[in-house]
Amino acid sequence: MKYSEIAAINVNENIEKKNNLSYLSWAWAVDTLLRHDSDAFWEYGELHYMQDHTVMVYCTVHAFGRHRTAQLPVMDYKMKSVPNPDAVQVNVTMQRALVKAIALHGLGLYIYAGEDLPVEFKQDDSVDKPVDKPVDKPVDKIPKVEVSVESKEIVVPPSANEAAAVDWVCSFVNEFIPTLATVDSLRDFWKINKSVLTRVEKFSKPMYQALETNFKERAVELKGKA
Repeated sequence: MKYSEIAAINVNENIEKKNNLSYLSWAWAVDTLLRHDSDAFWEYGELHYMQDHTVMVYCTVHAFGRHRTAQLPVMDYKMKSVPNPDAVQVNVTMQRALVKAIALHGLGLYIYAGEDLPVEFKQDDSVDKPVDKPVDKPVDKIPKVEVSVESKEIVVPPSANEAAAVDWVCSFVNEFIPTLATVDSLRDFWKINKSVLTRVEKFSKPMYQALETNFKERAVELKGKA
């Protein structure tokens, strides 16, 4: 199944609301994934403990002949990292990381971009759009990271919270990789953002390695299409 076909699936009816935030039902996401690829499976990396005793969870989903890795910090209902989380908090984050990793394959990815419908549905005027957007992100919790439209350069202000900024950068890069259509554009994007990626590596090598793996897989995929 092609990425564009998965990304075109409308997931709005399976979104759950909690504390004014929106989440895609993990059970529905898994069910939909397996219906489209019965051989799909997922695995979790070792928990990564930060210096402030907060925890980063990693999940890799193998599906459609490729694998995508997503990372997510254990957070409370205020979207703040939790020091020394208990088993229940880690388990909830593992489920959310699973959904996020599935989204990297295309299913529900538009939610993370703050969109209310997939691109294919937006192009069809016969589809009624929902009144409420699926994602309500607390503005004061998101680092003011910018991306230059022309150069695709990621700019992180010096004042941005390091953990939040790195997580945002990783999420953006993982979501942006599938949109790059040539190996040259993939290499250019890596070169342009080398300093930001080095910053990710210094903060967390597992997060950097996950990005590197996704870049390499996309390069192999593009070379196969050439």
